[in-house]
Amino acid sequence: MFARNVALRLRPNTLNQFKRIFDAQIIPLLHKQPGFKDVITFAMTGGADITVISLRETKEDAEAYNTAD
Repeated sequence: MFARNVALRLRPNTLNQFKRIFDAQIIPLLHKQPGFKDVITFAMTGGADITVISLRETKEDAEAYNTAD
């Protein structure tokens, strides 16, 4: 299992919008990619900092995701 860690900072008061878009648009795209296993998102209510960890089956799957256009 391989993980990719992404940290980002949102504009103030946009966490709910981020969660809606991430759940509705990003997660379905991730599920279509080869080797995708799961995604874990960490955020504090009212906060602007988010950490997203995506899990891949193999090193090759993780590398393909990192180099995809």
